[in-house]
Amino acid sequence: MKLYHGSLEIVEVPEIREPNRTLDYGSGFYTTTSFRQAEDWVRRKMKECSVDCGFVNIFELDEEAMSRLNCLIFKSANEEWLDFVMMNRTQRGFIHSYDIVYGPVANDRVYAAFALYEGGLLSKQSLIAELKTYKLVDQYLFHSQNSLETITFIEAKEVSE
Repeated sequence: MKLYHGSLEIVEVPEIREPNRTLDYGSGFYTTTSFRQAEDWVRRKMKECSVDCGFVNIFELDEEAMSRLNCLIFKSANEEWLDFVMMNRTQRGFIHSYDIVYGPVANDRVYAAFALYEGGLLSKQSLIAELKTYKLVDQYLFHSQNSLETITFIEAKEVSE
């Protein structure tokens, strides 16, 4: 299976990085099965950093090797997914032991709904019902060094203005 990682640089050797902000699934190396999602991320980052080009890095996932790791798979934006994302985003120092986490991306529209939930203006059930109406793209988080060994760099496609 092909996975895509948007970056301002070519990433032949992925690394586990500590983010400077809270993310859906915690620290690590994020990819998606959507080339467009990765490309959109690169374009936002290019604009933010005032640079002329970036890259969609393409990897091959060894699904057999992945099956031997400790993985958490969310097939949809359900209550378990919501609780996990909220723990990662709101509990400072929250650390999980999964090698790989897969599930929906919480995009900007989702964050607005999360804010209503956090503020007590939306119940958990209402939030999940709302999320089911969104077309959410997916993401894979590679959270351990062992997990990074399941992906192989193929190539990088340049993204420019």
